[in-house]
Amino acid sequence: MEHKLPLISAIIPVYNRPLQIKDAILSVLNQSWRPLELIVGDDGSDDETILEIRKLQEQAEKATVEMQILELKHSGFPGDVRNSCVRAARGELLAFLDSDDIWKPEKLSRQAVAFEENPDLEISHTREEWRRAGRIISQSKMRHKREGDIFKDALKKCIIGPSTVMLRKDYYLESGGFRTDLEIAEDYEYWLRLTADTSVTFLDEPLTIKKAGHSDQLSEKYGHIEIFRIQGLKDLVDSEYFQGWHRQAAQRELSRKCLVYGRGCIKREKQEEGQEYLDLSGYYEILADKGYGGAC
Repeated sequence: MEHKLPLISAIIPVYNRPLQIKDAILSVLNQSWRPLELIVGDDGSDDETILEIRKLQEQAEKATVEMQILELKHSGFPGDVRNSCVRAARGELLAFLDSDDIWKPEKLSRQAVAFEENPDLEISHTREEWRRAGRIISQSKMRHKREGDIFKDALKKCIIGPSTVMLRKDYYLESGGFRTDLEIAEDYEYWLRLTADTSVTFLDEPLTIKKAGHSDQLSEKYGHIEIFRIQGLKDLVDSEYFQGWHRQAAQRELSRKCLVYGRGCIKREKQEEGQEYLDLSGYYEILADKGYGGAC
């Protein structure tokens, strides 16, 4: 009996990116893996984005890729858009692609093979090639752990790029998916939940191209995103989501983040906000030292 290959659902959330979305979609259509479906979730764009997406429907048909376009009411939350796309997905495997990034042609095939060879594998990510203004940005100074139990490293910053990820749909649904109320760092928060639960596989190949530095990126809009990471991590700690050493590690990292942020506020002459976060830092450090949870 011939082995049936799993359907992959490629998911692109987008908002007001008529220039970037074409390259993202074409990089999906150029994937070597079949069967493949593409779900584009438009978060209520009010420019030409949806028209640019529709222009590629015929090309998707020729590429034997079933393409769905979800025209959603604007929420401003990428996690909410991704979750909507997952609900419409039919694939056994999910692969996310941000609308300003692109995949190399073998990206999905290389990851899908790893899932085929390891039935226990839940989540995989690849190396990224970072580009800014057309130039490749060196990542030689990145020393964090990328494979296996990466929870401690994932606490410090977002070390898994959404556009690099493939995971099983069943696992995504069991884990609850992305938070729908975080404008930024929803990926950081979600990877914390996943890496506390399972090991991660890493393909050490730059199969994803990350485009950085353009003005419509949320990280560029706010200038800094650490406060969003603090919010996501604090909610997990306060709800006692983590257990055992994961809980203590999370409390200690939250304390460190609050300390750094609080000092930064004071330096910028935001005394009241700074003192609030310095107090939080002390609180979570005490919890970590004592080894138990509790909400502030």
